[in-house]
Amino acid sequence: MRSLKPHQDLWVFGYGSLVWRPNFHYLERRAALLKGYHRSLCLWSRINRGTPERPGLVFGLDNGGSCRGMVYRISANHIPDTLDELWKREMPSAAYIPRHLPCHTPHGQTPALVFVVDRKKDGYVRGLSHEQLADIIHNAHGTYGPCIEYVLETAQALTDHGIKDERLNTLVQKLRYGAFNAK
Repeated sequence: MRSLKPHQDLWVFGYGSLVWRPNFHYLERRAALLKGYHRSLCLWSRINRGTPERPGLVFGLDNGGSCRGMVYRISANHIPDTLDELWKREMPSAAYIPRHLPCHTPHGQTPALVFVVDRKKDGYVRGLSHEQLADIIHNAHGTYGPCIEYVLETAQALTDHGIKDERLNTLVQKLRYGAFNAK
């Protein structure tokens, strides 16, 4: 991650639980678009939303496409404490690569700290069928609560902020109504 100048605020991009539960003090929040990555349930969660015996899934930013989320401006004097809390929350398994990337907001481009999935880690997963996703999401539970809560809260928070994620909304409808078909 690039160095910040003294007294410079830091922007942090949220695309999952940071949208509905940032749990840190911020000065400002804006809708933002990150290009080059998309939101995906591509990380096993063996702590926060699952266990080693029954892992859950959490969102990661995977290669390709784009992702709408929120950026949060952290005051320069709150950066050390905020980063400490973010590392405890986002990096317990080192499944993310922290990067400083440009995010596009209604007020222009803003460089932000972004947590991108590390595809080389054993926590990275892809290619799950709809049935596998449903089973995992419905049945996994970790220290932060049920996996389904995480998915539903994220979808609702995005909607509340005017962010449309068709893939996620389709998944939520299928989770709610059991409309999974083998493909």
